[in-house]
Amino acid sequence: MTRKMPGAFLFLMPSVLLLLIFFIVPIFLTIGLAFTNMALTGAAAKSLEFVGFQNFVNMFQDPDFRISVWRTLIFLIFSAVIGQVLLGFILALLMKEKNVTFRRIIGIIVIAGWVTPEIVVAFCMVAFFSDNGSLNQILGWFGVSPISWLFSFPMVSVIIANIWHGTAFSMMVYQSALDDIPKEVEEAAIIDSATGFQIIRHITIPMVKGSIVTNMMLVTLQTLGVFTLVYTMTGGGPGTSTQTLPIFMYNQAFVNYQFGYGTAISLVLLLIGIIASLFYMRSMKVKV
Repeated sequence: MTRKMPGAFLFLMPSVLLLLIFFIVPIFLTIGLAFTNMALTGAAAKSLEFVGFQNFVNMFQDPDFRISVWRTLIFLIFSAVIGQVLLGFILALLMKEKNVTFRRIIGIIVIAGWVTPEIVVAFCMVAFFSDNGSLNQILGWFGVSPISWLFSFPMVSVIIANIWHGTAFSMMVYQSALDDIPKEVEEAAIIDSATGFQIIRHITIPMVKGSIVTNMMLVTLQTLGVFTLVYTMTGGGPGTSTQTLPIFMYNQAFVNYQFGYGTAISLVLLLIGIIASLFYMRSMKVKV
């Protein structure tokens, strides 16, 4: 056993090196740069200096940062928690024990949005919500005047777009979990005169609790990092109405060229993801 260890380690070396180069090193570089004045232009670009927590002080004093945090929470709650997680669970429940043909048809329709690249989804949604887009044409059939959705309701538009793009993942996770619930348990509950809501509350949800927690964490982290969809549809505007933290970070790092400041924002974004994940796990009473 001991003699085989050097050989096994040799085979693992490529994976270890790739992980070290493309994951571990960038993490430490990101943490380090967040405490510097690194910039891509100006005097700071010529002399890199350690500034301690000054980037974070400036960040929390910046009203645009506070607005971005608020926008991010709104986007997260409505497009991830209420949208993808809840809608995915409802779709999985509705498809449970349906015939194979029905499940395949609905599955293809829902999964189509998930497998479509994010940039393509963004352009499709721009076409859907534009002044002469599909949504206004449909509303026109009912005598409703055209609405400038991306200008008047930009946050609603990007939330709906993200829900359409990501719900299929939650649906598939829940479908797999629901199919593993023994039918005998639900049949026994029905014999005991349990209603459909009681079965869902006291049997279904507790038995798929682990899948719910896992899915909520994955969807939360994915939604916190959504950039292409929002940036392509609205660019963070009008004004700052859809400027989430990823867009605010991009603007500071690559538009204003304040790379150290933008990196500090990325650490705050990472911290929000960690806090949200821990909150989900504790609220569902799942042991870590």
